[in-house]
Amino acid sequence: MSEPVTETAPVLQMRGISKTFPGVRALDHVSLEVRPGEVHALMGENGAGKSTLMKVLAGAYQPDGGEIILNGQPARLETPQKAMALGVGIIYQEFNLVPQLSVAENIFLGREPRGALPGFVNAAKMQADARQIMESLGARVDVRKPVGTLPVAQQQMVEIAKATSRQSRIIAMDEPSATLTEHELENLWRLIRQLKAEGVSIIYISHRMEEVFAIADRVTVLRDGRTVGTRDIGDVTQAQLIQMMVGRPLEDTFPKEAAPRGAPLLEVRGLTRRGVLEDISFTVHAGEIVALAGLVGAGRTEIARCIFGADRFDAGEIRLNGKPLTLHSPRDAIRAGIGMVTEDRKGQGLVLDLSVRENTSLAALPALASAGFIQRGRERAVAQDYVKNLGTRTPSIEQRVKNLSGGNQQKVVLSKWLLTHSKLLIMDEPTRGIDVGAKAEIYRLMNRLTAEGIGILMISSELPEVLGMADRIIVVREGRIVGEMSRAEATQEKIGHLVLGTEGASQSAPGTGMAGG
Repeated sequence: MSEPVTETAPVLQMRGISKTFPGVRALDHVSLEVRPGEVHALMGENGAGKSTLMKVLAGAYQPDGGEIILNGQPARLETPQKAMALGVGIIYQEFNLVPQLSVAENIFLGREPRGALPGFVNAAKMQADARQIMESLGARVDVRKPVGTLPVAQQQMVEIAKATSRQSRIIAMDEPSATLTEHELENLWRLIRQLKAEGVSIIYISHRMEEVFAIADRVTVLRDGRTVGTRDIGDVTQAQLIQMMVGRPLEDTFPKEAAPRGAPLLEVRGLTRRGVLEDISFTVHAGEIVALAGLVGAGRTEIARCIFGADRFDAGEIRLNGKPLTLHSPRDAIRAGIGMVTEDRKGQGLVLDLSVRENTSLAALPALASAGFIQRGRERAVAQDYVKNLGTRTPSIEQRVKNLSGGNQQKVVLSKWLLTHSKLLIMDEPTRGIDVGAKAEIYRLMNRLTAEGIGILMISSELPEVLGMADRIIVVREGRIVGEMSRAEATQEKIGHLVLGTEGASQSAPGTGMAGG
């Protein structure tokens, strides 16, 4: 827990903020108060209104009611430019970057240093300043590279660099750690402590309890668009926070239920992709959850992509139900009965401008077609069934998925693959960026699937999730399998040693973050 801040006049007061979208009351008289130089956590389930409240603060949304007071003065934040001019910086959960521009150009977009001649940019100074900012964050990035070519974690660091470079006095960070490795997270926390020491106020949105208790001074909880309460972090427990968020006690964080293990479903033998994977062999049985654990770049996602037909491999064999598979594309994998919940649900799992109905049917259109035409009545019926069965919160099946919370978007992705009647479901970071209540619902759904005989290959960067839900754990390091253990054998320390290559040493395991491929 961080040092308590001295109680003083708040730098920010948001009073009675309300915001309504078609069919959705996103904010209902929400209040938030932030003091100078404090880290104020903002928590709540997906859909509670956290991101909407921050977009109101950023000037991206105009509230229907309420007032904002900055440094004791009423403020009208009609535009993001006005908010920035008043010292408010926002690091959004969805990146606000221009992929074609360089790292330096993104950091100083709209604030480029002037060159010697009118209308020209001093590119050398811009790159030097960008390099200095990125180095202060502990990020080694070529600032001349297009930001779209960077891994997701490095793009997140560019977003953080944008906000800190503006000398903002209030910085809101919306899930800043979701894509960061342990090392990058340590750099982020170091930066937050530095900003706090300089009197900068941080609004920190995160679903990770351990982060909130490590870095925050106070916490405000939202539920269903309303303020539940604000607490000093030293006066509240994790269990109490969870109850404030979900409105009920959450008895079991990982409600794992054992399912009968069936015959071998997926068999991977000698899978090799030059320079990436070497001699990967393992089996997933029907009714079993097998987890792939490992550090960034270990090869977990690359294994999944080969099994799903997204990447070619140079040697080896993949069998499903005893039959060898020839995979030229994901279409071949889908036809064989393999589904994949991708790590990036917004970029790869969903078409954000399409409705819940259209996204649900996307992978199963041939089964819903007759004479080349989609049977809309049948499509609506199956989409409605999955909304009901998975408890997806949406005003209707015609709602665009971009307007849903992260947990409900994940349920739509799962609906899509369940509709294909997949025998094997690959789940890459199935609960990333969703709240504790939605996580529990996803875990219960995984139990339902395994009880029905479906096999699950899970990739997770959170060790507690791996230990809590997997029947077997396979550890990948540098493109090779370096260990396998049952649920009964596995401990955080054992997995940590294998992940880090410190077998036999006394080094402790990494915490919750093994983020990456």
